[in-house]
Amino acid sequence: MIRLGWFYLMAMVLAAVLTGFLRRYAVAKSLMDIPNARSSHAVATPRGGGLSIVIVFLLGLPVLSGMGLLATEAMWAIWGAGALVALVGFWDDHGHIPARWRLLTHFIGAAWGLYLLGGVPFLVFPVPTSNLGIQTIDLGWPGQILALFYLVWLLNLYNFMDGIDGLASIEAITVCLGGALLYLPGFETNGYWSAPVLLTMAVAGFLFWNFPPARIFMGDAGSGFLGMILGLFSIQAAWIAPQFFWSWLILLGVFIVDGTWTLARRFISGEKVYEAHRSHAYQNASRHFGSHKKVALVIGVINVFWLTPLALLVGLARLNALLGIVLAYLPLILLAVRFRAGAGDLK
Repeated sequence: MIRLGWFYLMAMVLAAVLTGFLRRYAVAKSLMDIPNARSSHAVATPRGGGLSIVIVFLLGLPVLSGMGLLATEAMWAIWGAGALVALVGFWDDHGHIPARWRLLTHFIGAAWGLYLLGGVPFLVFPVPTSNLGIQTIDLGWPGQILALFYLVWLLNLYNFMDGIDGLASIEAITVCLGGALLYLPGFETNGYWSAPVLLTMAVAGFLFWNFPPARIFMGDAGSGFLGMILGLFSIQAAWIAPQFFWSWLILLGVFIVDGTWTLARRFISGEKVYEAHRSHAYQNASRHFGSHKKVALVIGVINVFWLTPLALLVGLARLNALLGIVLAYLPLILLAVRFRAGAGDLK
């Protein structure tokens, strides 16, 4: 355990050092995020620093596998899907790639990850009649298609939500720590906690540079990668216990609610949902309070003190999964309404 602790500490330090090198590289190559009317920042800032998270995490996975903490199939599922998404994202950070080609690679990466994880074991529905609040239904191949779209949506949603300093990093850290806590004694979880903790440490190293005011942005290479990996973690969790899948959806609640609500509101209003904008609830809130730091930290607090306890209660079968989702999402929906998600600036 001491050896593992040093391994995680080294991962965090390496991510911080690599981010520093990537910042110098971005400045030298003029890879700058220039503020415009749709930006939430006012100063030109280097981008693409999320590649440090990708490198450290992917290098660490074989180590965890060698320690017997991560199954070989799971390692290759996460490694292949994450590497493909990150590669395309880093390429896009350097020069625009047409959306159709990005989306195609997202589906290929998601399909790779699903295939090596064995797909989804079943489609799980929270219902009030079951002891665990779970009814398992095997939908066969339609269920796999739904899982494929779920992963691609989560990938792009994470990209949408990476719009203010530190937010995507703090979200990944708090969600991963909550996910690691799910694998408590009493379940045959082996080392499932180890990969989320590794990702936590890699992101923590990057956050040293990304904490408000950010000195470098994550870029598509990092945000898309995180969305894909967190989605695969949730699918992997469903193989351990069906309620764990819903626990991961609770942990990801802030991003799921804000991203989905904003997109739906813009679609209903007849706006082009694929165009860049700054109408997410978190963006409106950051302008309202005049601070990226306050909003990012408040979301971290919501994750730790509201969503994580609910996720753990559902995971331990102490709370009906349907009730857990409602309790988690309802306040988040109210916040999305309060901060006019998808509707532009606050008055």
